[in-house]
Amino acid sequence: METMLQFFEWNLPDDGQLWNRVAAAAPGLQEAGFTKIWLPPSYKGQAGKADTGYGVYDMYDLGEFSAKGTVETKYGSREEYLAAVQALRKAKLDVVADIVFNHRMGSDATETIQAASMNWQNRNEALGQPHTVQVWTRYTFPQRQGKYSAFTWDWQDFTGTDFDQATGDTGLLQFEGKRWNDHVSREQGNFDFIMGSDVDFTVPEVVQELYSWGRWYARTASISAFRLDAVKSIDSRFFDGWLQAMEQELGRPAYAVGEYWSGNVQELDQYLQDCGHCMALFDVPLHHRLRQAALSQGSFDLRTLWQDTLTDHQPRYACAFVDNHDTQPGQALESWIPAWFKPQAYALILLRSQPCPCVFYGDLYGLADGSAGPVPWLWDMVWIRRNLLGNDLTDFWTDDGQMLAWLVKGRSPVFVILTEADWKQYTLTDPELAGITFLDITDPGHKVTMSSSGAGTFTCRPGQPGIYVREEDWAKRTCGQLPLMS
Repeated sequence: METMLQFFEWNLPDDGQLWNRVAAAAPGLQEAGFTKIWLPPSYKGQAGKADTGYGVYDMYDLGEFSAKGTVETKYGSREEYLAAVQALRKAKLDVVADIVFNHRMGSDATETIQAASMNWQNRNEALGQPHTVQVWTRYTFPQRQGKYSAFTWDWQDFTGTDFDQATGDTGLLQFEGKRWNDHVSREQGNFDFIMGSDVDFTVPEVVQELYSWGRWYARTASISAFRLDAVKSIDSRFFDGWLQAMEQELGRPAYAVGEYWSGNVQELDQYLQDCGHCMALFDVPLHHRLRQAALSQGSFDLRTLWQDTLTDHQPRYACAFVDNHDTQPGQALESWIPAWFKPQAYALILLRSQPCPCVFYGDLYGLADGSAGPVPWLWDMVWIRRNLLGNDLTDFWTDDGQMLAWLVKGRSPVFVILTEADWKQYTLTDPELAGITFLDITDPGHKVTMSSSGAGTFTCRPGQPGIYVREEDWAKRTCGQLPLMS
């Protein structure tokens, strides 16, 4: 089964060592059970070594040119990045490249043009007539000097920005003769603009350049999958053709998952329809439901957990996750799931039939600032998913909304019971399980031996999951045949 790991978080040190750490970790990640590794943006950002990669300056600079005060990016040099990618590929791990197309930041020069001030709350509403502004929209990349691409950017390649150098005004500006792209989220009237210089996807030369860059990047880095940033703010018609072009360049199908940040599953359904189902989407509604359960003090009905989620509506196109770099403490979209519920949340996405759930670096290793530690049993759940889990899943619904229980049959059956409140138990009867001894990986001393008729009572401790696997299967995990990384 597929499992993706997001191998970064916001607060990693600016030491230029992430690519080296990726390369060193690759064999262990493959052995642990991961199949895809999502890396942060690999190109130069406006803040140089301090930029996480989302303040995009030059997508052709992978840590090669002396720009923005540094040659390396926050994560390392071009050579180290390409070495990390090769190490992942050698370990038979798909490399998921983070693609940020919506905006550019840190331009090389200003331009004096006409623009209209727009209402932030209704971005289709002009607050006056166009007036003269001085905007940072000229991208010439003098350090690169045309290597890889001679394309430079000016104001005509963008729809708007949010800073007038002449006055210091940080209001929203729409350039004269421009309009926001139509096929985007209707949040605040039109959610085309996020930050910086907003890319205009109606300009043929811009679209051609994005295709050219994608082909160059695919050839250069030999990546095999894509995480697409902020798709709610990008013309929904763009990515179908772009991804097809990337598949042609790569010579194979390419997995793609988009970030459409909305808790409204109908919006996600509509975007998938509009983009021709060319990608999966992160299941943001499920993330919010998991958090609601964690904060409910036991009053959330877990039997309704998947209601109005993408996992429920369109499971083939849902990428389930618990937390990520945007939801971690201190971020604009902070919605961190409390530590006590993290094991249950991961059991719900890893030990069920989701096509490709995503594990967060900060949950696997802990956050760099020390505010959160590793989630217990997370490495083990990834291993179980890869080595034991089948597709024959049966849910056991009861009249207790504080508990969930399910069995995944196969050569190595797995039984899960979890609670958001007190100690729980469930008695299972299945003749096919007769005589099997199960072990709870969260409490390896606790075992359940099924009777001759296949009956056994499974329990979980208060506020925890019980994750039961065959005793002999767990022995493979712990005796040195495969690494125990918890």
